[in-house]
Amino acid sequence: MIKKMVSHGNSAALIIDKPILDLLKMDIDTPLEITTDGRNLIISPVESTRRTRKFKTALDKVNRTHGETLRKLSK
Repeated sequence: MIKKMVSHGNSAALIIDKPILDLLKMDIDTPLEITTDGRNLIISPVESTRRTRKFKTALDKVNRTHGETLRKLSK
């Protein structure tokens, strides 16, 4: 997909289409981290501490419930 930036006051804005936002589970309120490797612009959602906490809680529950089975399957 090729996009062009648009003027937004004294800045340039990049419009991200809704299907892309939906695919990435992002919306207009998602905080973004913008970095570069010197050639490319890299835009990533900021890792939510709440989301990370919920993931770790769910992972702990799975490991408590199915840990022994998972260990046996890995052998």
